Amino acid sequence: MTTTLRPTEPLQQSPDGALRRHYQVCDNSRPIGEITLSTDPRYGVAAGLVEGLRIEEPDRRRGRATVAVLAAEEVARGWGCERIEADVPGEAGPALRLATVLGYVTRSRIMSKPLDGTPPALPAGSRARTMTSAEYEVWRGQAVQRYVDAGASRGLPAQQARELAERDQARMLPQGPATPGVALSVLEHEGDPVGHLWLSPREGMAYVWDVEVDAAHRGRGHGRSLMLAAEGYALGLGSSEIGLNVFAGNTPAERLYESLGYRTVTYRVQKSLR
Repeated sequence: MTTTLRPTEPLQQSPDGALRRHYQVCDNSRPIGEITLSTDPRYGVAAGLVEGLRIEEPDRRRGRATVAVLAAEEVARGWGCERIEADVPGEAGPALRLATVLGYVTRSRIMSKPLDGTPPALPAGSRARTMTSAEYEVWRGQAVQRYVDAGASRGLPAQQARELAERDQARMLPQGPATPGVALSVLEHEGDPVGHLWLSPREGMAYVWDVEVDAAHRGRGHGRSLMLAAEGYALGLGSSEIGLNVFAGNTPAERLYESLGYRTVTYRVQKSLR
């Protein structure tokens, strides 16, 4: 058995420098599937991304997918990538097991929950309200710093991460808390601010971009209250589904979301190529 990748197109390069190329997966020159390799423009060529791996049914369970991924890793190294990532569907157990065997680790996962149309009630003494302009400015600086810290964990220089965060916020929140279709909310309990929430539409669902309980108020159930408030805002935006990203290792958050009925839609896995 000789499994190889055969390019179906010239190497594509977008104006922002991102690379992309589609390949046939071949066995002794016979096409048996496909795979696409690209880079994330936010990270230059530092991060490769495997997309759309597919092996035809008669050729599955014979090691072809393993060889195809390893070959894609070699292409990524040739591009100068320092790591490679892939999105694995939540229900694709065999694909996740393959990634684990090949040394990939889960970096984060996208979770979602269908909404039944009834806004959940918040606990007594708690209410959610729109951020004030002054609160928004404080939150904005903190959110940018969290982005910088998260980027550093993926090898993104601090200045570049800050520029990306500033650009994304300007694009997604051009009017701050007054941006149409956006919920920027503060949770109060007994009149005291205890946490905040940022939610807006994304790919057909309401998406929680940022949710956090203030350090002094953690461990008192306010995280659950914030997520219940998020469901209410999502319904107000006309959404029938709500989603979010949770980083691997954030066990309390994972347990909270699972207890609220969220399920894993996508695993983002990664592997160092150094």
